[in-house]
Amino acid sequence: MASFGWKRKIGEKVSKATSQQFEAEAADDKDLADEDDANWLHATKRKKEILLEDCVKKSKELKDEGASLAENKRYREAIHKWDEALQLTPEDATLYEMKSQVLMSLHEMFPAVHAAEMAVQRNPRSWDAWQTLGRAQLGLGEIALAIRSFQVSLHIFPMNPEVWKEDLSWARKLHQQQKATKMEAGQALAKENELAQESVPDYDFESDEIVAVCAAIAEKEKALSAAKTVVIVSASGTVETVTEKENCPTNPDETLFIRAR
Repeated sequence: MASFGWKRKIGEKVSKATSQQFEAEAADDKDLADEDDANWLHATKRKKEILLEDCVKKSKELKDEGASLAENKRYREAIHKWDEALQLTPEDATLYEMKSQVLMSLHEMFPAVHAAEMAVQRNPRSWDAWQTLGRAQLGLGEIALAIRSFQVSLHIFPMNPEVWKEDLSWARKLHQQQKATKMEAGQALAKENELAQESVPDYDFESDEIVAVCAAIAEKEKALSAAKTVVIVSASGTVETVTEKENCPTNPDETLFIRAR
C-alpha cells in the first residue's frame, strides 16, 4: 500500500523562480535608474560649473576692458563695463573697489562711499578696499570715519607706507585743523554774545532822570490836548486856522464859514 505524504503545490517552484527573476530584473532596473540619476546629477553639476566658469571668464574680460577705459579717463564707459561684470560676479570686491576710485575721480562722493562699503562687505580682509573707503569718506568730510578706515587698512597690511605716510597722516592733520576751527568758532561766538550783552545798557527806570523826562513829556502832551486847532474855509475860498481853547471855544458864524476837518 502506497504511503501518502503532503504534495507540494504545483505553482510553488514556478512562483519562486519567477519571483527571483523579477527581483533580479528589478535590481538591474534600480541600478540603471541609480546610474541614470547619478549621470543626470553629474551632468547638471557640470553644466553649472561650465556656466560659472563662463561667467567668471566673461566678468574678467569686462573688468580688464573697464580698467583700460579708466586708464584713458573714459570713466563713464569703465563704470558701465564693471556694472556688467557685477551682474555676472556680484561678489567680486575688486570691481566695487575700482568703481569707487573712478567715482571719486568724477567727484561723485556719495556713490563712491557706497561702492567702497560694498567692497569691504564682500572682502573685509582687503586692505586696499579699506584704503579706498577712507579716501571716499575724506571726500565727504567724514574725517573721523576716514581715520578709522585707514587704521583698519594698516591693521591688515601694516607695512604699507602709502597708507601710513600719506593717507593717515593727511587725515590726522585735517582732524586737528577741524578741531582748531571749531574751537575758534566757539570762542568767536562767545565773544559776540559777551559784546551783545555789554552793548545793551541797564536802565534804571525808577531813577530821577527818567522820572523827570516822563513828567516833561506828559506836560507837553497835556498842553497840546488843551488847545484844539480848527481849519475853517470861507464860502469865498479863504482858509483860516483857528485855535480853540477847551473852556472857551470859538464859534464862527455858520453863514460865513464852512468848517473843514
